[in-house]
Amino acid sequence: MTPQKSLATQIVELIHMDGLAVGAHLPAQMLADRLRVSRSPINEALQQLHEKGVLSRQRNRGYFVAQAVTARTDELAAELGLQEHDVLTDVYFRIADDLLRGELAAAVTETQMRARYQLTPAQLNAVLGRIANEGWAERRPGYGWEFSGMMRTPDALLQSYRLRLALEPAALLEPGYHLDPAILARCRQAELHLLAGGIETDTADQLHDRGVRFHESLVEASGNPFFIDTVRRVNRVRRLLSYRSMRDRKRYKQHCEQHLHILELLEQGRNADASQALREHLQSTLSNIGQITDILATEPTAPKRRRA
Repeated sequence: MTPQKSLATQIVELIHMDGLAVGAHLPAQMLADRLRVSRSPINEALQQLHEKGVLSRQRNRGYFVAQAVTARTDELAAELGLQEHDVLTDVYFRIADDLLRGELAAAVTETQMRARYQLTPAQLNAVLGRIANEGWAERRPGYGWEFSGMMRTPDALLQSYRLRLALEPAALLEPGYHLDPAILARCRQAELHLLAGGIETDTADQLHDRGVRFHESLVEASGNPFFIDTVRRVNRVRRLLSYRSMRDRKRYKQHCEQHLHILELLEQGRNADASQALREHLQSTLSNIGQITDILATEPTAPKRRRA
């Protein structure tokens, strides 16, 4: 599967998550910003979805939703030939799990990675590019890659939540705070989707991204670039342990209800109350994560796979 097809699937997921109706505009730059890639592969993915009938194209205006995305996105992706569970996604999660288990060295060469995961050079560049964009690996001088040690322990995830606890509620109290009604409605629709069954059926990627978009949307409405940049950076590097924490989804119903309550308060202009509710939500999440450190901890493996 090519990186472009993977992006096409992500765009379908975005349409579904945001509840975009037929006729909604999909600006290429907005998609590039949200998916953290350049516009060139985005344009190729948009063209692919246009050929599949999901999008329509209007001369000099761009792409628009042509088909309502109401079914599960993995089913629609399979139907369209986008292959939701592609080799790159599978390898991405294998690398993450190997790293958390301590089976993958902190510094590796591309030759070692290609051999270990049986990838072509193009496939390896695609999966390492995603990992680098998320902030948990970077290219070393010369020929190789180094993985960040920042987010590999339960304590690291707890520390990231304590940072967010200090920042996110304060963002809601910024002068001139304004959450666009359309963004608020999109956030609410995402929570209702989860309560309607998405908690059980969504992938780890989808669950993580929905949570990230909720919290980043609230912080972005502050207009304070320092809050926004810090929270985005934290969200990128905490992804590794966030995936593992999703093995226990019992707490997600409470999360959704708390998110909806915060949105209701913001809609009413009660920012001080919303800030306090957000603080209580993050504190509750912090406490819940503290109770599942056994899931987050590095697990022993037997037998051990060959090291890179």
